[in-house]
This record gives sequence, structure tokens and C-alpha cells, in this order.
Amino acid sequence: MKTLFTNLKGDAFGGITAGIVALPLALAFGVSSGLGPSAGLYGAIFLGFFAALLGGTSTQISGPTAPMTAVSMILIAGILQSHDGNIDKALPIILSVFIIAGLFQVLIGAIGLGKYIKYIPYPVVSGFMTAIGLIIIITNILPILGYYVENDQARIQQFKPQAEELIIENILKEEAEEGLLVLEDFRETIIRAERITEEEIMNEAKILANKENSGVVGAIKSLPRALRSINYMELILALVTIIIIYGFKKITTKIPSTLVALLLVSGVAIVGGLDYRPIEKIPSGFPMINFDIFTKFEVGSLSPYIFTAITLAFLGAIDSLLTSVVADNMTKTSHKPNRELIGQGIGNSIAGLFGGLPGAGATIRTVVNINAGGKTKLSGMIAGLFLLVILLAIGPLASKIPAAVLAGILMTVGIGVMDYKGLKAVPSMPSAEVLVMIVVLLLSTFWNLVYAVGVGLIIASLVFMKKMGDSTEDKSDVKTLKAETSWKDESNFTEEMKEKVFIKHIKGPIFFGSTSFVQVLAKQIPASATHVIIRMDRVPYIDQTGLFVLEDVMLELEKNDIHILLVDVQKQPLYLMKSIDIIPDLVSDDRIFDSFEECTKWISKNILLT
Repeated sequence: MKTLFTNLKGDAFGGITAGIVALPLALAFGVSSGLGPSAGLYGAIFLGFFAALLGGTSTQISGPTAPMTAVSMILIAGILQSHDGNIDKALPIILSVFIIAGLFQVLIGAIGLGKYIKYIPYPVVSGFMTAIGLIIIITNILPILGYYVENDQARIQQFKPQAEELIIENILKEEAEEGLLVLEDFRETIIRAERITEEEIMNEAKILANKENSGVVGAIKSLPRALRSINYMELILALVTIIIIYGFKKITTKIPSTLVALLLVSGVAIVGGLDYRPIEKIPSGFPMINFDIFTKFEVGSLSPYIFTAITLAFLGAIDSLLTSVVADNMTKTSHKPNRELIGQGIGNSIAGLFGGLPGAGATIRTVVNINAGGKTKLSGMIAGLFLLVILLAIGPLASKIPAAVLAGILMTVGIGVMDYKGLKAVPSMPSAEVLVMIVVLLLSTFWNLVYAVGVGLIIASLVFMKKMGDSTEDKSDVKTLKAETSWKDESNFTEEMKEKVFIKHIKGPIFFGSTSFVQVLAKQIPASATHVIIRMDRVPYIDQTGLFVLEDVMLELEKNDIHILLVDVQKQPLYLMKSIDIIPDLVSDDRIFDSFEECTKWISKNILLT
């Protein structure tokens, strides 16, 4: 506890500065997610505080980030669609998924899986990050133009017939559940149908219109209508916000340009009495736990979203640990990855309880904290507490911020998050890696972020296995059936020995992608040979597929009266070969040698003399 206050002044200044940077982003991410600005602010408060308190990176500042918000946005939209756009019904499930994602992060850290995250291929990460940038950019074009489908009465009217059908369908379902539906008597149905009001139909039509126009595809579909009805006040506010964000950085980087843009443009809009659309109202007072999480949903309703929760957990883990590495490089310290993931997970779970968005370690906010003097966990905790004070002090005033301003901020976030380094490297990258990146990019942007990463990982794994298999086969001389090139310690292997004993070199791991060079072994052995030496000096690993292929080859050799000698079998292959009784059933212990020299002596005594 003493070390927590050794840098009080620096941590206080670093935390407050990072909190100032986080404020506009938290509000913007909340609006973008679909849960409103308060969700982003709550996420920044609770995750920021508890991840700093319990995490493993002293200077890390955590909160909602672009990747986590992009996945959350799609999750929220999907759950809302399945609940007819009713946020009160959908919210308990949404927050439960966030909480479960946090618990998965705790599990990842507790069992030490954090070290495996680094093995995710760069093309997958590159395609994913660029897709996130595109999603944020495309989905914010409409609010920048001042177009909101719920205000487009002509568009809503198009969904009115479908809305009427859906309402009638719901009435029939309710009657079936209540046991009132009788095919010969629709009197109850008619009575209920007559009670349907025009307002109910229009509300349902509005929900259907929002469904149709959500996401990237929906935004693209709505773009022509938006261009025909541009709200120039909203457009000007957004463009001025973007110009200030980029322009102010050229004047100074000591003051966050995003905050300057937020305060300046919002101040002019509010004081000047401009006609604009404000963001959703931010609740005043201290955030309260959403107890509906525990009372208003069934456990079974979560099952379709477990994979998304796992994706959020791993994505947050990657985001956080990459930021931890940046912090280490700047502070010349070393973070504790598994502890960091546990802290992030607890923070995300607590944020979910209070209705906050999930997030991760935020690179820019962490860098700002360090540069401003932050050195201990106290800096991150102060950042969270500072945002809480802002919420309590100016929550009602913040509700007057123009939605176009936050759309402009998000546009710059989308532009900044894209992986330009990866895109520039495309002409020089192997075609297979370019394919992986493009597939992930397109599927993430136009289909599903979660599934796109899974598809990308599968393709990348297949490409890697193909390369490893080809490489292993090339090294093992599989392309020729002639005698293999001798190794240095085989110089004393006489022609007389070669006539009766064939030497097979196996180089590299034997796994399911590289077994063909083992399968051709029988074809390589000359007719005069009675024994084969299988040299396994350079086989560090064998998997189950490789093990069974090797067993089949050995069975075939023994069937043809060709006996096997093994030289320098490594620890892992030796263990597996014993586990399925290749040793001693097919190769007895006296035919396993630690060196080629020992094997040669055995041949001289037992083969040449017979």
C-alpha cells in the first residue's frame, strides 16, 4: 500500500489527464454501441478503476476501445432485433454477456492462457482492425449527414404492412400459448386485432426500419436517402469537429485535440442555440447495479451468445496485453500478463453489473498517463474516479452534447484504428497471407466480426500447416525415391552395410500436415535390404496422426520381413511410441540406439555376421 502513494503528484496529474482524454471517447463509444453515452462512461469508470487496482500493469489506463465497441455494437443490435427493439427486455441479456466475457478473461488469466494470445497470426489481426475502422466510419456517415431512420416517416411507412402482419402473428402466438386459439372461432383474435392502435403499428414499423438499416449493409442501403435529405447543421458540426481534432494536433499535442473539439463545438452549439440533435440523456447520480440481470431473463437465452462472450474476452485480452507491452517499453518495467487479464476480467464484469460497456487497456490513454507522470496503479484508479466526478457534476449538461460531434469524433477514431502498416505491405506479402487478411476484412465488415476471426484463424492455420508440411517434406527428400544424402556421422557406413540396411532420415515434426514423406518409406527401400534405420535425431515432435501413420508404415515393413532400427529418438516421440506399444511390439528395446555409432556396431555384430 505504501508503494501506491510514492508518486502521488505524478499519478494524480497522469490520471486526470488520461481521464480528460477518455471522456469524449467514452461518450462516443457508448453512443456508437447503441446503449447510449452513459454505458460508455460507466464502462470507463468501473473498468478503469478496478483493472488498475487489480491488474498487472502499473500504468495501464483501461476503458471502452474501438475493437471492443465494434463487437459489442453488433451483439447489441442482434439481441435488440430478437427482442423487437425493446431495450428493457434486451438489456439484461446484453449485460450478462458482458459479465460472462469478463469472467472468461479471469479464467484465461487464472489458467495462464495469456501467453498463447501472441500466436494469433498478424494477417488476422490486421484484417480485423481495418474492418473495425471501416465499420466505425461507414456506420457514422449517416449521423454525420444528420440522417436517422426513426425520423424518416416515408421510410417507416414502407414497413407498415409488415408491422401489421407481425403484430397479428404475435397475437396468434399469445393465444396459442394461452390455449385460446380455436380454428373454428377467431372472435378473440378479432377483438384483440381491433384494439391495435395506429401508434403501436408505427412503433413496430419504426423497429423494423431500424433493423433493416442497422450495421454496415444497412448504412450503405440508407446512404442514398441520407444524401437526398442532408441536415447541413449536423454536417457542419461534424466536419468542424473533425477539422479541429486533426488541426489542433499541429498546434500542440499537450492538450487532447479530441477534448478541445468536444468542448469548443458543443459549447458553440449550446450557447448559440443552434438547431441540432443532442445525445441521449445521461442519468444523474451514482450508477446503480442493474438487478434485472438476475431476475428478467432465462439462462437458456444466453447460449447463442457464449461464443461472442469468448470473443470479447480474447479480444480484450489481446488489446490489453499489447498496450501492456507499449507501457513496458516506455517505463522500462515488466507487466504481469495473467494478473493483468484477471484485473481486466473483474473490471469488465463489474462494469457490466452497472450497465457499462466492456473494454480493454487503451494504448493512447496509457501513453498520455505515462507522459503526464503516472507511474503506479493509483494513476488508473484516479482516472476512473475523475470520470465519476465528471458524471456526478455535469451529467445533465453533457446530455446536451450534439450527436454530430460524437459522430465526428468516432470518424477520426475509425480512421486511426485501421492497420495502414498491414495494408501498405500487401504487395510484398505472400499471396496466402493476403488472402487471409482480405477474407477477415470483408467478412468482418459485411457479415460478422466474431465468425470472421474464426474463419480467418482456420484459413491461417491451414496455410501454416501446408507450409510446414511442404517444408518438412522438402527437407526429408520425399521428392525422390533414390538413396538419401548421407549425414556426416555415416561416413564409415560401408557398402556392404548399405546393401542390407537402408537409412531413412526424418527431419522436422511428424504431424497431420506432413506424413506423406513417411508413407513413401516402403517404396524407397531397395530389394536387397533386410533392415531399415529410421534416424529421428531431428524429430522434436509427433502428433497422433503422425504416430499412427508411422505405426502403419512399420507394420507394413515388418510384414515384408524388413526390420526396424531406431536411432536417437527424442523424448516426446519416444513417450508416444511406447504409449501405443510400437515399442516394444514392433521395435524391441535392443534395437533402439542413442547414437548412429552404436547402431553401426550392432549391425556389424548382428546382421553382417549372419
